[in-house]
Amino acid sequence: MEIPNNVNASLNYIGSKVRLLPFLHSVMSIYIKDFSPLSIADPFAGSGAVVRSFRGKVNSIIANDFEYYSYVLNRAALIPTTPASIWEKLSRLNELLGRRGFIFEEYSEGGKAGRLYFSRENGQKIDAIRQELELWREEKSFSETDYFILLAALLEAADKVANVASVYGAFLKKIKNSAQKSLRLTATKLSPVNTQMTVFQKDAQELVREISGDILYLDPPYNARQYGANYHLLNTIASYKAFTPSGITGLPRYQRSNWCRRQKVEAVFEELIATAQFSYIFLSYNNEGLLPPKKIQSIMEKYGRYTVHSQKYQRFKADKNEARNHKATATEEFLHVLVKN
Repeated sequence: MEIPNNVNASLNYIGSKVRLLPFLHSVMSIYIKDFSPLSIADPFAGSGAVVRSFRGKVNSIIANDFEYYSYVLNRAALIPTTPASIWEKLSRLNELLGRRGFIFEEYSEGGKAGRLYFSRENGQKIDAIRQELELWREEKSFSETDYFILLAALLEAADKVANVASVYGAFLKKIKNSAQKSLRLTATKLSPVNTQMTVFQKDAQELVREISGDILYLDPPYNARQYGANYHLLNTIASYKAFTPSGITGLPRYQRSNWCRRQKVEAVFEELIATAQFSYIFLSYNNEGLLPPKKIQSIMEKYGRYTVHSQKYQRFKADKNEARNHKATATEEFLHVLVKN
């Protein structure tokens, strides 16, 4: 199956499946010969790489993630086509002069908090664009689709110039070269498709209890990493609600996932599998996860015909352009397959 060009590889995202898409599609094609009349749901969509790759290939898509930045990214990507009005608005936003606002003061060079997540120029540019988007929304001068496309463009542009090694758990002590580049918004032109696409921001367990369909793709957190902490600044830019940042890194309050807790993960996994009303379940989970492969097998085979496939690949690298980057090591991705009874 050909991978469409709308799959975004620009976001520096832990666990991204962009490089594994050919593997995932080839395995799914063993079990499913014709995707076109089917539905696919991804309750842990993240940056949306997997469900985006099915845009125009299936009858319907459901994408979901608890994190708001993920909701924004997928609202922007899972649309029938890109509105013509976007390009003029992108140009206007790129021409804005910087303003000193919440992102500058709390997370940028020269701000009162002294956190170096962004350069002085880029922190002020983020504030200017974010404030302009809210003004346009209040004035109802554009559609909700336009709003999410432009907001997603800002998140992706901000991520490219963020002064971090990989995630937002910490900032670097000096502004690195890539973070000194000027922030600039871009967007992907999406060709029209007939696929019905719906995006939610819910707890995955809750969503799976409410929906049914043909294909359920699962890519839950593997380990103790909390995405609400690792990507907190993308959430902050997306929501743009003032709060009192906590500590050196400026964390907000965030909800900890049971998928990241060794004592909880087995129970939530089995609950989800037992509840899911889907014919095919595909679970991505690597060899470094909290749940060992044998435990996953023992749970999944209770509910139907189970098989597993695997592929070795280079694990996520922090920042290939920086001298401080460590050498990548190989890991093994498992795609567990359940054809439900």
